[in-house]
Amino acid sequence: MQTQAEKQNIFTVKALFFDFKEITKAGLAVSVVFSSVAGFLLGIETVNLQTFYTLILLAIGGYCMVGASNAYNQIIEKDLDALMDRTKNRPIPSGRMSVTKAFIVATLMTLLGLVILYSINEQTAMFGAISIFLYTCAYTPLKTITPLSVFVGAFPGAIPFMLGWVAATGHFGIEAGTLFLIQFFWQFPHFWAIGWFLYDDYQKAGCFMLPSGKRDQSTATQTILYTIWLIVASLLPAVLPYVAPLSKLYLSIPAAVVTLVLGGWMLMAAINLYKLRTAQAAKKLMLVSVGYITLLQFVYVIDKFLR
Repeated sequence: MQTQAEKQNIFTVKALFFDFKEITKAGLAVSVVFSSVAGFLLGIETVNLQTFYTLILLAIGGYCMVGASNAYNQIIEKDLDALMDRTKNRPIPSGRMSVTKAFIVATLMTLLGLVILYSINEQTAMFGAISIFLYTCAYTPLKTITPLSVFVGAFPGAIPFMLGWVAATGHFGIEAGTLFLIQFFWQFPHFWAIGWFLYDDYQKAGCFMLPSGKRDQSTATQTILYTIWLIVASLLPAVLPYVAPLSKLYLSIPAAVVTLVLGGWMLMAAINLYKLRTAQAAKKLMLVSVGYITLLQFVYVIDKFLR
């Protein structure tokens, strides 16, 4: 049988692990790493032990960078988090973790992430550093100042998909730019949907997440417009070979049709938000957007390896 001390140690380890997941926003970090992995698979020419090793480095380094960004974010917003229902139980506002400990975790993860990404290539480390800087020093402080914070945050948020390609190829070109553009436009309907159904909670902290500042027709209309831009961007790989014959990013006609269907699915959710303008419709759009970007990346990767 376990002694009281052993039970206490197990409890402490579990608590530390839970707080680590919370301070790094593990769920979000894993989804971001998934985007990087998808971009990497699109960029590689062959599958071998070396590419598998690089993929592991990208996943670990990517998680460190995203986790560090999230930790810095929670340090900066500790007082705001204490005001909102969805964030008041995070490690810092709840008192389970001090700002000093969180800062140490964030700094160590930043350094480790940069070293790992640099071991892949310099460009990957550079874009990783740009991402963490923009998220922490631009997007986070702007959330309480202007709705343009979502626009600013879309830049670091769009880097992961592109980062995978850069890690695989070692350079930024039209292909990486296309992947960046897709995830860039995706940010808007996704985060505006979140800002809509969590509007009251964000109001408590004085955060501006909607383009018009309100849950109104203007916000719903812009959500539809950016969803359309997302669909257009997502179909660009189907035409790249015609405008850039040397492009290595290509989408077959069947895959383009599936991509268009996925876009229609997301557009219907955006239109539904325009019609109903309810928190429930916004939450549905948020869930659809997550499904959309995940399935889209699966389609891209599967299409590549089936050709």
